[in-house]
Amino acid sequence: MPSEELPAAGDPIPSNCQIIEVRVAALPHLFNTIDPTPFKERDLDPRVEEFIVGWAREIPNKKRIALLVHLDQRAGPADEALVARDAIHAFFADRARVSRARLRQLFRQGRISLVIGLAVLTALIGAAEFLSRRTTETGFAPILHESLLIGGWVAMWRPLEVFLYDWWPISAEARMFDRLAAMPVRLTYAPDRA
Repeated sequence: MPSEELPAAGDPIPSNCQIIEVRVAALPHLFNTIDPTPFKERDLDPRVEEFIVGWAREIPNKKRIALLVHLDQRAGPADEALVARDAIHAFFADRARVSRARLRQLFRQGRISLVIGLAVLTALIGAAEFLSRRTTETGFAPILHESLLIGGWVAMWRPLEVFLYDWWPISAEARMFDRLAAMPVRLTYAPDRA
């Protein structure tokens, strides 16, 4: 039976969406069964989360995402789809919040690393210049001078890594979670057998 003819509930899925499809035996299987919080506040099952997030990473950023959950059960209470959608949205909104908190922490560490790196760089450049004025250009002095300069620039490695490379994957992850927190969620049910 085509999915259009199956009993369904939830958000309509716009035609311009890339659909992520998940099949579970029953709606509670979407969520972590050991989580003691009320159903609406439960985390997704880690395997379900990994599946959805993995699929979402493959979808281009400009493409809208929708979630279609195929249930091997008959339709439940009338508000079941709304409760499931709100729980899924809340879960991914929380993941976006956590990603942004990680980003803020990374930038905080980056700023601290930058201050330390600049202080070390300044001190080592000063020591290298002091050494070059006090010694001749022969023997061990030029090697020590260059070593101090290299050490100063190595001290800048971590702040540069944070501000050039480490932040953007976390930012992209937060944006992806935002997309997942706003996606339409539709449930399809097993057909009623007379």
